[in-house]
Amino acid sequence: MERRAWFGAAAALVVLDQLSKALIIGTFAAGESLPLLPPLLHLTYIQNTGAAFGLLKGQQALFMGLSMAVVGWVLWEMLRRPPRNRLVAWALCLVASGAFGNLIDRVRFGYVVDFIDLRVWPVFNVADSAISIGVALLVWQGVRPRPAPPA
Repeated sequence: MERRAWFGAAAALVVLDQLSKALIIGTFAAGESLPLLPPLLHLTYIQNTGAAFGLLKGQQALFMGLSMAVVGWVLWEMLRRPPRNRLVAWALCLVASGAFGNLIDRVRFGYVVDFIDLRVWPVFNVADSAISIGVALLVWQGVRPRPAPPA
């Protein structure tokens, strides 16, 4: 994946994440919920001071540090030696943009804005989705069988 395309895609994901959160903040009060496809999908505005699933609530410095480390490491790797494997490049794009989107929230508000509510899963956002999909792609890339090199 070309660097310009990678950075463009990452920027677009961060913008999408931040626009979706701005729409929720401007439309809902904290804790307010709107059923979109009941009982499957609701929009529920949550102010999450923890990590995934609300773990480690109030540990903002830890999460900001981890986010900065992840974003910094991925950017360093992409500038130094972008992956030749397109799947890995996309996965890193998703992880970095998701981490950066949530970092913006933590710096601006002191919490992450979550709003996608499936009722059977903790409430999440676009950045969380990007991180989860990116990590899943990296795990899949690491465990999938590879063809044997020609002898």
